[in-house]
Amino acid sequence: MLRRTTALIASATLALCLAGTAFAGTAWVRVISVKTDNVSAYMQQLETGKAMMKKLGINSQLHIYKAAFAGEGAGTIVVTQEYPTWAAFADAQAKTSADAEFSAWLKGLDTIRTITSDSLYREL
Repeated sequence: MLRRTTALIASATLALCLAGTAFAGTAWVRVISVKTDNVSAYMQQLETGKAMMKKLGINSQLHIYKAAFAGEGAGTIVVTQEYPTWAAFADAQAKTSADAEFSAWLKGLDTIRTITSDSLYREL
């Protein structure tokens, strides 16, 4: 599922880059919903990810939320990655995809969490 999501994001990145710079100045937010049995371990791993993203020069704000009043989704962990522009999002995807250490870290996350939703939102 993660490989399919990554391929979809890469395809979308290429398509929008080829479409021009219409979205260049618009903020983008990636919203990832996950299930995990060990929230504290997952949050520690996200701190590691933040450090790696900073080392790669990625300009993104990462936020972590826990759904409280969400019906069946109560308790779901939601991670958001905020990017100031489409170009910043595309740059982050290229850098993380090309970095072997980041790829290995991301694969390791599969042992402590399951992605239930992965979406990209554009600010209007």
